[in-house]
Amino acid sequence: MNKEFFVALDLLEKEKGIPKEYMLEKIEAALVSACRKEYGNSTLVRVAIDPVKEDVRVFIQKEVVEEVTNPQCEISLEEAKALSRRNTLGKLVETEVKTKNVRRLSAGAAKSVIIQGIREGERKAMQDAYESKREEIITATVSKVFTDNGNVLLDTGNGHATLLKSEQIPGETFVVGDKIKVFVTEVNKEAKGPLVTLSRVHPGLVRRMFELEIPEIQDGIVMVKGVSREAGSRTKISVWSRDEDVDAVGACIGNHGMRIQEIVRELRGEKIDIIKYSEVPEEYVAAALSPADVRYVEFYDERVCKAVVDADQLSLAIGKEGQNARLAARLTGMKIDIKSE
Repeated sequence: MNKEFFVALDLLEKEKGIPKEYMLEKIEAALVSACRKEYGNSTLVRVAIDPVKEDVRVFIQKEVVEEVTNPQCEISLEEAKALSRRNTLGKLVETEVKTKNVRRLSAGAAKSVIIQGIREGERKAMQDAYESKREEIITATVSKVFTDNGNVLLDTGNGHATLLKSEQIPGETFVVGDKIKVFVTEVNKEAKGPLVTLSRVHPGLVRRMFELEIPEIQDGIVMVKGVSREAGSRTKISVWSRDEDVDAVGACIGNHGMRIQEIVRELRGEKIDIIKYSEVPEEYVAAALSPADVRYVEFYDERVCKAVVDADQLSLAIGKEGQNARLAARLTGMKIDIKSE
């Protein structure tokens, strides 16, 4: 273990973000393992690493006993006294493993543990980076499209991650070099499995896009109260304004629809209904069934209600294959029974 070794650790810390202390712990464990492999599994080993002096020393320890039952970790009092008269029963006697033997013992083990340590260190550094982005949007670049399963490999800036086919908006296609927005749904802290789960179908993607694109939401004047989504087809999002002079729905649409158009473009043409939130449940349910005109809403209990519409509005309120009613129910958290007058 020479100066070049510590220089290499400094480079790992600088270029890959792997702390030197983390790698030194791995090296220490590798040396202990190598010595036990050479001298016996019960061998007591002490590794002394001095980053300041750039020095690594390895010692075999044995306990001074009256009668030796395990030579790997015990030494008789007579032998210990021969080494030093200060040695007494119960004391640990250390013998340094010669430098050339340390190199011979540790070469293979250290190499493998460094490689493993680098991988684990990189994974941890990426975990920390992604953890700060959990439930947030990141912009990634398409690196590869897998034709066999439709998955897409993305360069996120912190490494590479896979966007599964199941997490892509139905019907969308990618080419290498495309920059897309993805929502970080989960960060895996286990050693196995994908490091991060990315999604373009999660409702959180729409919520965060509104927060990024609408200044009034960024300033806290307008709040997103709820999102229900069927990716690639339709989303309903309810918004509310803290300021009576600010129209929450109008702020999200923007002048000539410029703000909402940018979001729709990123979502590959997905339709978005912007609903005005209300603390009055009847008003909220009626608005959620937009674009249908609701005559009135009647509640059976706290979570079950009936929405009454004109006969010519019934199919519009229900929507194609029940989608409008389904999204309205998810948005409001109500069970809605739609009836014609």
